[in-house]
Amino acid sequence: MRILQVVPSLDVGGAERIAALLALALRREGDEVALVSLYGAVDSWLEGELRGAGIELRFLGKRPGLDPAVALRLARVLRALAPDVVHTHLHALKYALAARSLSGRHPVVVHTVHNLAEHEAQGLDRSLNRVAFRLGAVPVAIGDEVARSLRRTYGIEPRWTIPNGVPVADFEARADARGPTRARLGLDPGLPVLLSAGRLNPQKNHAGLLEAFADPRLAALGAVLLIAGDGELRRSLEARAAEPDLKGRVRFLGVVSDLPELLAAADAFALSSSWEGNPLVVMEAMAAGRPVVATRVGCVPELVTAETGLLVPPGDAGALALALVRLLADRAHAELLGAAGAARAKARFDVPVMARAYRALYGTVASRRLLGRDGGLAARGRTGA
Repeated sequence: MRILQVVPSLDVGGAERIAALLALALRREGDEVALVSLYGAVDSWLEGELRGAGIELRFLGKRPGLDPAVALRLARVLRALAPDVVHTHLHALKYALAARSLSGRHPVVVHTVHNLAEHEAQGLDRSLNRVAFRLGAVPVAIGDEVARSLRRTYGIEPRWTIPNGVPVADFEARADARGPTRARLGLDPGLPVLLSAGRLNPQKNHAGLLEAFADPRLAALGAVLLIAGDGELRRSLEARAAEPDLKGRVRFLGVVSDLPELLAAADAFALSSSWEGNPLVVMEAMAAGRPVVATRVGCVPELVTAETGLLVPPGDAGALALALVRLLADRAHAELLGAAGAARAKARFDVPVMARAYRALYGTVASRRLLGRDGGLAARGRTGA
């Protein structure tokens, strides 16, 4: 099968990583896979991995804002590559539907919704997505809560639910990096270490995490918080971390390329988001055998159970602090939760599990010509959990 993945860019984000991981897995299964970025090349490590695997990359040079010329360029790609399936991510859907019409070809168009639908597309993008779904684009939810958000936002019944996947083996293999990574970071081997990773933006609510981490009980434990990621709120978060109740206990690592090693060095992982889709970083923490403390948002409760971590209400710094104290003060319990999380990740969140589900979807919708000259959406399906 010939499959074309279409993403806005190949900058390193969750949706872009899923598209790349899926492309690599499909290539290993023998499918013909190419990947289109609406914008130009950004020289990211994702681009390097894809090129190294022999996956063809196309860059369309999109300008900021709505750029109709991109649809024409994508139409030329469709004519040249003749894919059976065009799989879009984020705001690429509107361009794929226009390009399909302009190209004279009729591949299936599949679109993965990576966040709660009301947060992922707004204004014009939401209106264009609604048109695309009515014309037959096949929506894929990455979890049950995302499926419910599609019903709320577009009034459609999602046909497919496929959870994201992560390369579990990459995180399992770094277990022996705990000591060396702590030494590199200058962390005492016995200190309790909490890791958080994600963009420093309002969605992730690192401000709430800092408020929770300022709890005197965590200070008494000597706990250290590592924050991986960057974003527009970094300066204000660093200013908060410099205040007396947190000073010397929080480190901002910026964008990192060694997340498996950092997870190996940590005792627990925290996600303090105000909203989420199906966050890869939680799966990665579980794959690394780390217990998770997370807010009960989006699909997070579908990932983290009472056997693998602790869930707290979003925006409740007191509840988050209490959960962190429970985990960091009781290492035996934390290790039990982490081991259960690792087993769950291997069974349910590994990339091959995700890739098999998408291959089944592609085969089903392509064979029934759900998006073609005959139009219509006839099939229902569900895979994953």
